[in-house]
Amino acid sequence: MRTLLNIIWVVFAGLWLWLTYLLAGVIACLFVVTIPWGLAAFRMANYALWPFGRTIVARPDAGPASTIGNIVWIVFIGWWLALGHLTTAIAQACTIIGIPLALANLKLIPVSLMPLGKQIVPVA
Repeated sequence: MRTLLNIIWVVFAGLWLWLTYLLAGVIACLFVVTIPWGLAAFRMANYALWPFGRTIVARPDAGPASTIGNIVWIVFIGWWLALGHLTTAIAQACTIIGIPLALANLKLIPVSLMPLGKQIVPVA
């Protein structure tokens, strides 16, 4: 079932969200100082492309630098990504088949706002 949902996800949302995260990662990697944000964007691109069967958990070693980095991320990039997820979720929720996809988009909003200090793990 997860594979089927992931295939439907790629067709109806995953591909353009993946491209958006890749663009954010490339922009962030243009400057040496912002490479950690770029790596986080690439990690999120992987998750946004194939989200079912995986989840996000907080890293136990995340410290105050992650919090400061997340604040910078929210101001410059995160709110755009969260807006993309919200818009896509609203469009998907208009159909019965799209409701699980809309819920997955809503699940991605918190991590699109604060990706530093998080890790993607398989659902056990």
